[in-house]
Amino acid sequence: MMKRVLIGMMFLLFASWAGATGGCDQRLSKDEFRARQQAYIVEKAGLTQEEADAFFPLYFELQDRKQQLHEEAWQLLREGKKGDLPESRYEEILEGVYDARIAADRLEKTYYGKFKKILSNKKIYLVQRAEMRFHRDLLKHAGKGRRK
Repeated sequence: MMKRVLIGMMFLLFASWAGATGGCDQRLSKDEFRARQQAYIVEKAGLTQEEADAFFPLYFELQDRKQQLHEEAWQLLREGKKGDLPESRYEEILEGVYDARIAADRLEKTYYGKFKKILSNKKIYLVQRAEMRFHRDLLKHAGKGRRK
């Protein structure tokens, strides 16, 4: 579960400032980031054009919904930084964060059912693997860009 949260956070972070290839001084719009991500996943998972056309609208819909949940969790965590909140409010914050994580996991499970109508289980697995590699490659490139 934590990996999914981190991947979601990485998406938010890198969508704003990292390039999928080359230097990281390049800024990508959300659409540019997604185009690169889609091309990477299509190549690595071996999706046909027909599969990609049916799959990616649902995939990006899921990403948008998860991003909204992650933003709600971050908003709660930022509130806790004040340091002068009553103990009961910290409990509410943590409950909200955990609820957002659970909701993101439930969304993934729901969309898995939708993905199975488009792709084989093997291709869904290859998509998930490609997604993780894409984000790992972003981290590698981001690290190289900062060391210059």
